Amino acid sequence: MSELWPVALVGFALSLGLTPLTRQLARRIGLLDQPGGRKIHGSPMPLLGGLAIYGAFVIALLLFPNWPQYILELGSILVGATWLAVVGVIDDRNGLSPWVKFPAQFLAAGVVIASGVHIDIFHSVVPDTLLTTFWIVGIVNAINFLDNMDGLAAGISAIASASFFLLAASQGQELVGALSAALCGAAIGFLIYNFNPATTFMGDMGSLVLGFILSVLAIKLHFFAQSPVVTWTIPVLVMGMPLFDTSLVIFTRLREGRSIVRGAKDHTSHRLAILGFSQRQAVITHYGACIVLGLIALVISQTSVTSAELISAITAFIALGLFVFLLIVRSRDLKRQKQANASVSMPQP
Repeated sequence: MSELWPVALVGFALSLGLTPLTRQLARRIGLLDQPGGRKIHGSPMPLLGGLAIYGAFVIALLLFPNWPQYILELGSILVGATWLAVVGVIDDRNGLSPWVKFPAQFLAAGVVIASGVHIDIFHSVVPDTLLTTFWIVGIVNAINFLDNMDGLAAGISAIASASFFLLAASQGQELVGALSAALCGAAIGFLIYNFNPATTFMGDMGSLVLGFILSVLAIKLHFFAQSPVVTWTIPVLVMGMPLFDTSLVIFTRLREGRSIVRGAKDHTSHRLAILGFSQRQAVITHYGACIVLGLIALVISQTSVTSAELISAITAFIALGLFVFLLIVRSRDLKRQKQANASVSMPQP
């Protein structure tokens, strides 16, 4: 897999060079994310960073020496990513309803499934197709949800793709390695400009593409010496931080009787801010958790089935404890807000 390092380096260099250009282009055409509401940035931010990520990723893949061998799968992945990039930039410009974006994501999933990229757990077309679609759409939206603080989605995507690269290298899986290397390099190059204080945002164009590629990497990664349960535990661990955050947000919004697709300051990062973390500290904490989960996935991939199941159970137990703790953090914060609002609204003697 040593021949894939140039793929990562070119992805990084291209993203590093393209991002300032997309930033200028976004300002010129007025594609800016305006401050206000639940947004925490104080000035209009260019929104075309996703174009730099997408362009760097695609061009870097051309350096993959064996891409003709995987032309059908690679072609379907690039078609799906391109489609979501187009949908994302339209959403960034005009604001699309979730009920428009969801069908677009289903279509992207259908493209890769048609090329043979799918989950094979039930060994039956219908349930495996449904599960694959659910996984792809779920991860796409998990990364989209995670894009709520400077450098968060880009950094998590870079770490997750680096973990996928190491796992692919351990299994000799070239296509997964090439896709991971290109994505990791592109994400890191963009992160230089997106880490707090950010000078540009990736927009939905970036988050949809990142989530789509990461979801496909998880599907393509195989561990033939492990049981099916352990094989799927590994990518779930790698994607553990986005999955944890999305589960926390959806549970919270359903519990509070709010729409799951309406944004709010109820993400893991926002709860860390309630605890006194700065933006950088909250983001770096996410990075640390993602790195730890990636390392656990690497360990599990090399251990016996029994040890892998034990480690997975312990990890799940810790995640459940953190889940409950963060629910309590939000409940106490809402209670404090209600008390403060009540005291302000009380008539003065």
